[in-house]
Amino acid sequence: MQQDFRYPIGEYEPKPYTDELKDSWLAAIKFLPQAIEYAIINLDEAQLQTPYREGGWTVHQLVHHVADSHINAYCRFKLGYTENNPTIRTYEEKLWAATADVEQLPINISITLLHALHHRWYAFLKSFTTEDYQRTIYHPGHKKEFTLWHLLGMYAWHSEHHVAHITELRNRKGWH
Repeated sequence: MQQDFRYPIGEYEPKPYTDELKDSWLAAIKFLPQAIEYAIINLDEAQLQTPYREGGWTVHQLVHHVADSHINAYCRFKLGYTENNPTIRTYEEKLWAATADVEQLPINISITLLHALHHRWYAFLKSFTTEDYQRTIYHPGHKKEFTLWHLLGMYAWHSEHHVAHITELRNRKGWH
């Protein structure tokens, strides 16, 4: 059976609330910047310009994508916490991955951004009560409501998912 390089840790599967799962998902948010740094350590420019899979983004684009995605995620949580079932803004992630800043700026810019963003995001999320995680947002792209608990799981998965793209590519290429 051929491995699906799009989903190296599998697809996201929603799970019911538990304190243990909350702690695990919060840790994924807290430690994502360090995990990305570790995943890309000692990669040269040619390696950073390598797609993680056929037809996929390069490692360079992937790091910038995570910053773009998590900026949006942080805003979605803020909206969901401060408003009653707000409609969130969608964005065209494939188009964002091809913008001038992504093409021209080194990934350390996005890694620095991720450190600051995740520090704030984690501090915000760890203050949530169980009831806060039941607050909802409306996603117009999916045409449905999602709880903030669902979003926490999804973005914890998203963090691990993209780190695995890089580490699996390294393993396949023998970049140790």
